Amino acid sequence: MNFASNDYLGLAGDERLQAAAISSIKTHGTGSTGSRLLSGHRLVHEELEGAISAWKRTEDAIVYSSGYLANIGTIAALVDKRDLIVGDEYNHSSLKNGAKLSGARILDYRHSNVTDLHNQLQKTRHNYRRCLLLTDSVFSMDGDLCPLPEILNLAHQYDCMVLVDEAHGTGVLGPTGAGCVEHFDCSGVPLIQMGTMSKALGSLGGYVAGTAQLIDYLRNRAATWIYTTGLSPADTAAALAAIQIIQSRPQRREQLWQNVAQLKEAISKLPRVIDGEWKLLPSDSPIMCLQMKSPEIVLKVSQELLEKGIYAPAIRPPTVPTSRIRFSVMATHQSEQIDRLATILEAG
Repeated sequence: MNFASNDYLGLAGDERLQAAAISSIKTHGTGSTGSRLLSGHRLVHEELEGAISAWKRTEDAIVYSSGYLANIGTIAALVDKRDLIVGDEYNHSSLKNGAKLSGARILDYRHSNVTDLHNQLQKTRHNYRRCLLLTDSVFSMDGDLCPLPEILNLAHQYDCMVLVDEAHGTGVLGPTGAGCVEHFDCSGVPLIQMGTMSKALGSLGGYVAGTAQLIDYLRNRAATWIYTTGLSPADTAAALAAIQIIQSRPQRREQLWQNVAQLKEAISKLPRVIDGEWKLLPSDSPIMCLQMKSPEIVLKVSQELLEKGIYAPAIRPPTVPTSRIRFSVMATHQSEQIDRLATILEAG
């Protein structure tokens, strides 16, 4: 039983995605054969970009060959050595490396600490031409959400751009599954929405959604889009099929959140959680982390789970500040599987 997957909706093995991918291969072949600006562009790419922008309620979108390429290419295209980047200290590696690649001045603010972000902007914003604020929407090693409305308020106050990485929010959060931006009712607010198709969408690739002007600029300036082969026809068609399923079948997302609630309740009742030996970290996503006192303990518990048929990895410093078992809940988990996980943890 896999409790480590990013396939939150269980779509990676869905027959409809498989059929869409196979049909696209039969029509377009297995590879895009070149850059989107040369021989690699296909109509299915446009269809996917249109579906993303409509779902995200933006003017346009651009699809990259991976989420990592989307982040580093977009950030490096938007700012340079004359500019300032301020990001959450727990941001994903692709956000951090995109910032380094840009050559801009980089500052980190304490995790989700809006007061610290405000203080840093107050001290430094006036010294730079542009300022870009970077944050994950769902932090993948903790499961908590960024304080997006407060970040957007500061961006407006200090004339900053905002890029929010929706890798773990897309398909999961919001009334239609569009992500954290929709969850916080911030759709239509000026910001750059980035995300991936490799998690809840069960495929591969990354995207950026925003204004038509932004997307046109990225098509002409983002090196990681210009100088790489376009996303494969199969991955593109599978991602498009996933979006259509998510929009037409909200029951799958509803089942995911029922499973999240079941596991959260079960873990909260564990004796070691009640007595404080273990701690369930705050989470508003399908990612749940059970913090333990040492790397040795989390390795032992993770191995015991594996021996009893459950894969849930131990996450340790320096990847994270404290040792924890990280659980990822899926819509396709059965109630009995969640109960078994809780039973094994209680006996461990």
